[in-house]
Amino acid sequence: MSDPRALAVNVAANTNEPGFRGPVYPDGSFAYVPIPESAATLPRERFPVDESMPTYGDLDLPFAVPASLRETPVHADPEFPGVHGRERATYGDPYGVKAGRIAALGPGDRLLFYATLTPRPYGWAGPGEERPGDAGADDRDGAWLRERGIAVNDDLAPDWGAYLFAGMRVERVLSGGDEEGDGGGVVDRAVAAERAPTNAHLKRDPFDARVVAVGDPEASGLFDRVVPLSSPDAGSEANPIVTDLSSDSGKGPWWRRPMAFDAAATSRLLARIDRP
Repeated sequence: MSDPRALAVNVAANTNEPGFRGPVYPDGSFAYVPIPESAATLPRERFPVDESMPTYGDLDLPFAVPASLRETPVHADPEFPGVHGRERATYGDPYGVKAGRIAALGPGDRLLFYATLTPRPYGWAGPGEERPGDAGADDRDGAWLRERGIAVNDDLAPDWGAYLFAGMRVERVLSGGDEEGDGGGVVDRAVAAERAPTNAHLKRDPFDARVVAVGDPEASGLFDRVVPLSSPDAGSEANPIVTDLSSDSGKGPWWRRPMAFDAAATSRLLARIDRP
């Protein structure tokens, strides 16, 4: 078996959906906040498994979400065992630019996930009572932390930044209608329902995933601490993990693009992820 490779893709809450980024705390711990479900969905009785459609109010978060979001369904993707009530490690994607790269991963390779996060103090209350940014919002951020001299990890970006926060060790990848495709078509729904029955894309009408990755549940999940991809000087400035280890140039909006790592770079990256 060849040495594992890795691919990192952008996921999770952002300033467009649902209107705020998840928090990263001074020690590098964080909260994973999924995006809202933006597609039409099937009635519950047509889901592959008997479970409800999760909402923001169902999530296990350390802060309050706006009241206007609590009943909003979430797109719980990626999912990890023990995180927000999920039991499996899966990820589906309908977009060709990412699906083709994910489809190239094999058993033992790593599918990593990064998000843009905002520095927040411990005990951050949340983005507001009614909507993000309203009068009830807890606006404490990186500037608030710096003004008060609160100790923050040196490698965290000052305002917002891109951070690796989770990953899965791939068991299999379903793509293009079978398990050996190239990500060019939609995965066969029956195959996906058998292999990854709780993946969020199987709740959509129509099913739209061009690729579905299934991870080893014992080797997949959230990290204890984020791994920064941004420079400590500015969130929009890529650090050496991006510019030296990944396939990405670090120019332009690199924090929205998939980043591939060859076997040697993956070994160095995994050592960084595993570092206390």
